Amino acid sequence: MNTGLKSITAVYAAALVTFAVAPAHADAVVIAMPNWASGQATANILKVGIEKEFGVKAEVQEMGPLTAFNALESGKVAAYPEVWRPNLDSLVKKYVDERGAVVLTKHSVAAWEGLCATPQAVALGIKDIKDLLDPSKTGVLDTDGDGRGEIWIGATTWLSTGIERVRANSYGYAANVTLVEAEEDAAMAAVDVAVATDRPMVFACYAPHHVFELHKITRLTEPAYDAAKWKIVAASDPMWVTKSSATVAWPDTRYQIAYGSEFKKKHADIASFLERVDLTPEEVTKMTYALQVERQVPLDFATKWVESNGARVDGWAKP
Repeated sequence: MNTGLKSITAVYAAALVTFAVAPAHADAVVIAMPNWASGQATANILKVGIEKEFGVKAEVQEMGPLTAFNALESGKVAAYPEVWRPNLDSLVKKYVDERGAVVLTKHSVAAWEGLCATPQAVALGIKDIKDLLDPSKTGVLDTDGDGRGEIWIGATTWLSTGIERVRANSYGYAANVTLVEAEEDAAMAAVDVAVATDRPMVFACYAPHHVFELHKITRLTEPAYDAAKWKIVAASDPMWVTKSSATVAWPDTRYQIAYGSEFKKKHADIASFLERVDLTPEEVTKMTYALQVERQVPLDFATKWVESNGARVDGWAKP
């Protein structure tokens, strides 16, 4: 599907808001949960760890980042497990830098974002971002018979999806491919099928992620990040997609846990616990594998993970 600016504005609204904060049990510590696998796993690890170490009730509620940041400011939510940057820099500027209402942990998980290709796509000559400008090459990505290739650019509720659309417009390959928005589970299933049937596919990718453990996936090369060529307007602007431009690779990416300043005043011990959470990219990859490939329930996975890492979680709780 080739959605336009109107739908992208709707995408942003959905990505940021998505869910209201549900009523929590009295005195429950609420963890906001994103809708992707690593965020779901981490949110539940925080829930189980906090209950174990502090003897308090903790709840997980799925919500978009704007809802989460608003709730962090008001004190209704304690923490949000994955603040991806630069994706959410506009929220960081508003709530962390300007208002001081939200705190980001010092520890961050190294990550990256870009476009990837299956082995058959690479074999057919799609190795660099500039190859997507050649209709004779992108035509091999056609799966619906309309002569245009398709590229999955992310889930509808991800802000990075809008940024990938900006990049496609700026580089120019949006003119000869269809940019597809779909849930990640469906996209990863499509990658599995493409690899199994030697079909070429190009798709938005990021790491840490289990797909690189399952398949020989190649990241497309592109010009190195240059701040002068990365002009992403704050997505609160309804015209942000058309006003933005980016003809270089994503900047260095990372994500951190966020917690509320108001929450820290009441629960300094739990805030200190959150500061000590030190997950690694390798562990996060295993989390996504467990949830997306093995289909483990996030809470069940988290419960087993905390049991298996008991001493480490104890260490997070102690000065």
